[in-house]
Amino acid sequence: MNEYINLTLENIETEHVCCAIGDPKHKEGVNNKKEWIKSKLNDGHVFRKLNARGKIFIEYEPIETAWVPIIGKNYEYIYCLWVAGSFKGKGIARELLEYAINDSKEKNMSGICTLTSKKKKPFLGEKKFFEHFGFKVVDEIGDYELLALQFDKSDTPKFSETTRSMEIDSKDFTIYYSPECPYVEHEVNELTEYSKENNIKINFIKIDSLEKAKNAPCVFNNWANFKDGKFVSNTLLNKNSFEKLVNS
Repeated sequence: MNEYINLTLENIETEHVCCAIGDPKHKEGVNNKKEWIKSKLNDGHVFRKLNARGKIFIEYEPIETAWVPIIGKNYEYIYCLWVAGSFKGKGIARELLEYAINDSKEKNMSGICTLTSKKKKPFLGEKKFFEHFGFKVVDEIGDYELLALQFDKSDTPKFSETTRSMEIDSKDFTIYYSPECPYVEHEVNELTEYSKENNIKINFIKIDSLEKAKNAPCVFNNWANFKDGKFVSNTLLNKNSFEKLVNS
């Protein structure tokens, strides 16, 4: 039987947060992620992981306090469900999702939702996997889809109106980011140095509050790239992938 751990204020300092395990360059990002989780636990934030050294976890919280531009009432929002490496194909993803579904029902929630896409995109769940559990598309913007599993006939969640244009006024390359992901801090630092060395303008906009997250100008989980005022991807960038994107 698989053993799982939920992060709490009592154990978070001694437990890893799955991503970027043991990589010194991501130490700052991991610390930021832990501080962010600490600040969210009173909101009902759940980070549940396999008791093993690997990227195997699910992370979710009530939609009202979730740092995403999605609005709704009495739903849980799944930020991430990740089972990587040799742990794939062992039913762990199913167990993690079933835990979240059952936990939501026990809390008398009206449903549970998550962000996916029509075409596979990084850091988003597999649409077919969620559909197997009864999740259905309740809203969409371009290739991005909001899936929900409803427990009752209440209103379904939807994208905030601010997200629908997927555009911003600035024509400078702009990156929106948040401390939700341990990888983010290193990439921001690398791109900041790269932009200075090459005299390239990159705007970095940190999503550091619930209000900013709910009013983000695009579909957003923890990173968003804008080129010439238009949203182009949710892919985390380093200097090499940035060069490839701006020259495409």
